[in-house]
Amino acid sequence: MDPISEATQPIEPANVATVALDSPAAGPKSTTSLKRRHSPLASAEYQIATLNNLDLSQTPHQGDFAETLSAHDWQQLKPAKLEIFQINVGKLCNMTCRHCHVDAGPDRREIMDRDTIDACLRALDQTEVHTVDITGGAPELNPHFRYLVEQCVLRGKHVIDRCNLTVLLLPGMQDLPEWFAAHGVELVCSLPHYRRRNTDAQRGDGTFEKSIEVLQRLNTVGYGQGDPRRRLTLMSNPVGAFLSSNQAKLEQEWKAGLQKNFGIRFDRLITLNNMPISRYLEWLEQSGNLQSYMELLVNAFNPATVSGLMCRNTLSISWDGRLFDCDFNQMLELEVQLPQGEYPHIRDFDPKIMAQREIVTGRHCFGCTAGTGSSCGGAIA
Repeated sequence: MDPISEATQPIEPANVATVALDSPAAGPKSTTSLKRRHSPLASAEYQIATLNNLDLSQTPHQGDFAETLSAHDWQQLKPAKLEIFQINVGKLCNMTCRHCHVDAGPDRREIMDRDTIDACLRALDQTEVHTVDITGGAPELNPHFRYLVEQCVLRGKHVIDRCNLTVLLLPGMQDLPEWFAAHGVELVCSLPHYRRRNTDAQRGDGTFEKSIEVLQRLNTVGYGQGDPRRRLTLMSNPVGAFLSSNQAKLEQEWKAGLQKNFGIRFDRLITLNNMPISRYLEWLEQSGNLQSYMELLVNAFNPATVSGLMCRNTLSISWDGRLFDCDFNQMLELEVQLPQGEYPHIRDFDPKIMAQREIVTGRHCFGCTAGTGSSCGGAIA
């Protein structure tokens, strides 16, 4: 079912009504959303079918992820101890990046409401989860974003905000650097590259300049200086159809480059492989790279990554409260499946029952197990 019915009313984020989110002033745009263009790839079922229809017969186990796991003594992919709640508070974003696996953008009006946020908090109270990872879209555009952060901080949780940087230049958002610092929020900020050309190619002309401006502001309020309560993490995706490079080596290169050219400091770099779903899947098809990229992922399967996969210690919660094993499964509408065959909602959360589930997998999972691996926390192996 389409998550945006005709009856759904657009939800305007608080304090940003003075800027149209689809205007250049709200942030650079590299493309428009699949949903706005009525692309077949806006359908999760179509995306899954596109991957499953690829001929991977020449790859190990013919590109079957479950068989690949079994061949490496993983008969079932079961959850480990639950440590992280990753909450997607909406698909609304001021940007429309070419590689976005969420298909987020200014036209996406799916927003988590206050009742669902409170249900997340009640579920959180039933667990020993230590980290709440807030994502989107641009999570800051949810009108209840600050309430969610404050409630998690009151509970003693480590809070991560996945920020696109440019959103912090919008009216009503410009106090957030200081606010984040006061609340001890870790910022995980997406930046494809420390050079202008590669960043703007993926995220739209002008992105790099705006991102640098925000990073300098974050440094001014104490981020990136080694303070564990003001941790600044940069996140990089490859700009092309290849795997992430060595994370530790890249971190040294990025720190030197940003410090030398812009006086910017940050605490760590994490690298993520691009997942063959949504708008990155579209780019792979249009550029003629889909077949070769999937073969690359399958052939680069690394069994050492499996134990550290984010689906094993993380629960992903969608804007409407549905539960998923990971953020990527969420975007493909592959809901958590309980032993009884039920699809649970966050309001019905039961940690004991959730621990009994088997993690849902598919061909896209090769994206997290290729090379050094890829998770929301960066490289795995």
